[in-house]
Amino acid sequence: MKPHRLVAPLILAVVLMVVLAIGPHPAGAQPKAAEQTGPLDLVKASVSRVLAIVQSPYVVASDGGQRRTDIRRVAQGLFDFNEMARLTLARHWKDRSAQEQEEFVRLFTDLLERSYLTSIENYAGEKITFLGESVSGPYAQVRSRIVTDRRMEISIEYRLFESGARWAVYDVVLDGVSLVSNYRSQFNSIIRTSSFADLLAKLRSKQIEAHVIPRTGRGS
Repeated sequence: MKPHRLVAPLILAVVLMVVLAIGPHPAGAQPKAAEQTGPLDLVKASVSRVLAIVQSPYVVASDGGQRRTDIRRVAQGLFDFNEMARLTLARHWKDRSAQEQEEFVRLFTDLLERSYLTSIENYAGEKITFLGESVSGPYAQVRSRIVTDRRMEISIEYRLFESGARWAVYDVVLDGVSLVSNYRSQFNSIIRTSSFADLLAKLRSKQIEAHVIPRTGRGS
C-alpha cells in the first residue's frame, strides 16, 4: 500500500471525533477557549454533536445536502484549514500567489469533505475511547481509539494549537500516520514531477482519491 492511500482514514479521524467541538461563546463573554474548555473536553463534546447530526431523522430522510452544509459550517469554525494547507504544501506554500493559496485551501477542504461524509456514517456506531490529553504551551495532543465491531483498534491522536481565542486542529495521526505528512508527500511528488498547476487541476477534477476508512486495524 502506498503512503498516500492512508490519507482517508486520517480524514475520518479528523471529523468523526473533532468536528463541531467548539460552540459560540455566551453573549458578552470573551475568554479564550483554552481557558474555558480543555482540548480533551472539546474532542469529547464533538462526538455527541456530530453523531446528533448524522443520526438525525431529518437528515436521514433528506438527500444529505443539509447535513453537508451543517457539518461544513461548524468545521470551518473549528479547523484551521489555512494552517493545514500551509503545512501540507510546506516549502511550496510561500511561492504561491494569494489567489493560488486561496484556491488550494478551498480544494483541499473539498477533498477532506468527500472522504469524511461517507466515513462518518460507516463508523457512527463504533466504540470510541478517550485515553487522555497532554498540553505544552500553545500546543496539545488528544489521544483516543476506535474499536470496531470486528474488535479491531484504530488509534487516533489529534494535534491542536491555540489559534486566536480558541483551540484549532492542525493535524491528526492515525495509527502513527500523520494526515499532514501524508498529503505533503503526495502533493510534493506531484509538484516535483509536474507542477503546482497540475496539482490544482487534479484537485479540481477529483483525480486525487478520497477513500473511505477501511475496517482494518490492530487486533484487540
